[in-house]
Amino acid sequence: MVKLDVDVLRYMSREEFRVLTAVEMGSKNHEVVPTALIAKIAGLKSGNAFKIIQMLHRNKLLYHDAKKYDGYKLTYQGYDYLALKTFVQRGVIAGLGRRIGVGKESDVFDCVNEKGEKLVLKIHRLGRISFRAIKEKRDYLGHRQSASWQYLSRLAAFREFAYMKALHDHGFPTPTPVDCNRHCVVMSWVDASLLGQLRELRNPDKVYSTLMNMIVRLAEHGLIHCDFNEFNLMVDAKGAVSLAAISAQHLPV
Repeated sequence: MVKLDVDVLRYMSREEFRVLTAVEMGSKNHEVVPTALIAKIAGLKSGNAFKIIQMLHRNKLLYHDAKKYDGYKLTYQGYDYLALKTFVQRGVIAGLGRRIGVGKESDVFDCVNEKGEKLVLKIHRLGRISFRAIKEKRDYLGHRQSASWQYLSRLAAFREFAYMKALHDHGFPTPTPVDCNRHCVVMSWVDASLLGQLRELRNPDKVYSTLMNMIVRLAEHGLIHCDFNEFNLMVDAKGAVSLAAISAQHLPV
């Protein structure tokens, strides 16, 4: 399980983010990025870069790999911080709250923007032990023979954002897509509960009718929701139903 420690993020320097970014850039052509290349991309002297790399490694933002040759690669936590830094710079997120959901493929946090409005941050984390067959079951790779889990998580996030925006623009009851960066999606907060968490419904007939109509509407748009169940549907206090975040596997490409 990946723990997101925002205290580390708060005190990270510009040079530390430059090193993380350098590792990310180097990973495009290297499975493990050599220390010398990290220093060159970051524009730092080798001694200073090595000290920063060691500190980031201690904080588990980088992973040291010396199996093939000596170098480093991003951990999911390091990837998290790069995405969060971008959201903060864009003014999308001003504060991160508690984790409100954990799934096989993602972690979900509540957060706020600069206006104090409550939002939801979903962080895709493909490749968890319980879900390792995803490379065989999904079409994320396309013609590629292999790819890192972080790269696949990035594709999943961008697909989710695109699906959500398309559905929202066509009047489907989904969270409002706000922004997407790397493996993270920011969306509006929906004041509702997952259907699977409710012990009873005030008007089950109305809810059932709404759900059936939603399935028909999706089909009319040429879409089939492959995970249309109580864990991906939300119901508010008035009985209004909405789709939860749309994962990339839920709708056909």
